[in-house]
Amino acid sequence: MLGLSLAKRAALVALCLVAALCPAAATPSLVVDVDTGEILLQEQATANWYPASLTKLMTTYVALQAVRAGRLTMDTPLVVSLRAARAPPSKMGFRPGVQVTLDNALKMLMVKSPNDVAVTVAEGVSGSVEAFAGEMNSAAQNLGMHESHFVNPNGLANPGHVSSARDMAMLGRALLREFPEHKNLFGIGALQLGNQIILNHNGLIGRYPGADGMKTGFTCPAGFNVVASATQGGRRLIVVVLGANSAKERSSQAAALFDRGFATGAGGQGDLQSLSSPGVGPAPDMRGDICRRRSASALANAEDEDRSSPIAAIFGKNSIFAAMFGGGGGGNIYNQPVSFDPVPVFIGPKPGWSGTALAARTPAKAIIAAPPTSASAYSPENIEAAPPAQSAAPGQESSAPMALQGAVHGADAIAGKGSAAPDSVAKATSADVKIAKLKSAELNKKTSAKALSASQKAKKPCEGSACPPALK
Repeated sequence: MLGLSLAKRAALVALCLVAALCPAAATPSLVVDVDTGEILLQEQATANWYPASLTKLMTTYVALQAVRAGRLTMDTPLVVSLRAARAPPSKMGFRPGVQVTLDNALKMLMVKSPNDVAVTVAEGVSGSVEAFAGEMNSAAQNLGMHESHFVNPNGLANPGHVSSARDMAMLGRALLREFPEHKNLFGIGALQLGNQIILNHNGLIGRYPGADGMKTGFTCPAGFNVVASATQGGRRLIVVVLGANSAKERSSQAAALFDRGFATGAGGQGDLQSLSSPGVGPAPDMRGDICRRRSASALANAEDEDRSSPIAAIFGKNSIFAAMFGGGGGGNIYNQPVSFDPVPVFIGPKPGWSGTALAARTPAKAIIAAPPTSASAYSPENIEAAPPAQSAAPGQESSAPMALQGAVHGADAIAGKGSAAPDSVAKATSADVKIAKLKSAELNKKTSAKALSASQKAKKPCEGSACPPALK
């Protein structure tokens, strides 16, 4: 590749292995052939691990299954709820009531990895986060995923939210094989929302030859994770790396594994189902190793540290990977920051859409019946009234796609901090407080009445045989 013969490339890979130039994978990793399902390489592949935002691959899988079942379409608008808007970063920062089509939502999930959009997808598809998590676990069981258990659609840290390198490879393979028409979702280099350009966190896309997806993830307990796919010579591999110490190390390990995998003729380690499983259990907490020396600002930008760096800065200018990517020559495109033609996305319904928007629903209304015959989503009587969408800024058209002004806000604003809190959130919060106070006051009245009644009964002298012996 890049001017190197296959024989020379194989020799370089062998040299890498012998000279120990490849990054050591001390945490779980796996390489699998997408077509055959054969494991080419693996290290602790069934160890329980926090998946972080790799979870959003399962969120996408369940959503695409729902589309295939006729429960909604890729053009169905989903309504951002207050719960979704209050999700912690990374997020898009959409106000409650904003609508985003499933197609745009999934593109945002794969590129920006916003937690608020993941909740919006879950509530739109299943009615609630909890119901969606049930569908995630059912899908995992049907796929034969052994170590995975999901409690949310975004991968935010939770002791009961675990997976493994093997399970993530199974999920990535299922997405590519079952939904080939949506494979482009996983290889988008950048999005454009209004005037905003949003770059993918995956440092392999646009740099590693043949890299074409899929998803990264990062939390302090999980470390830096990636499920990556690449195709060379008509052969497609998936690499999983969990618990790397940085985004650069994650990319470096994945590239090393791809090279070893493409240089390997056959599997020899069985298929994904053949690995013994320890079962669902606690995952190690990487917080002390990953986040102890990083500032809050560094943590906020941790997934972006390799995105705009030259290849040599990621892999080391003297490494085998720099040699494969053209060495230290400054004119080689692989030694330059990567740019992409951004894929446009928008908020609001698709122009011409006349169907129903899906919002969070009560448990009783979230029960999935037979899909309606005419609509591509739930029938209107099964949908709770959605919050009104934000109106367009003065002088702008209110038709879809929704005007961006007034639809996006920062994390502090959505949490109601400072004067930047949006009216819709402030009103909702105020109403919640008033209701809580009224309920509390009513409860206090009832409690006081019961206490008074009990007290009066206690003071009333007993009569006849009704008195206990001590009181007679």
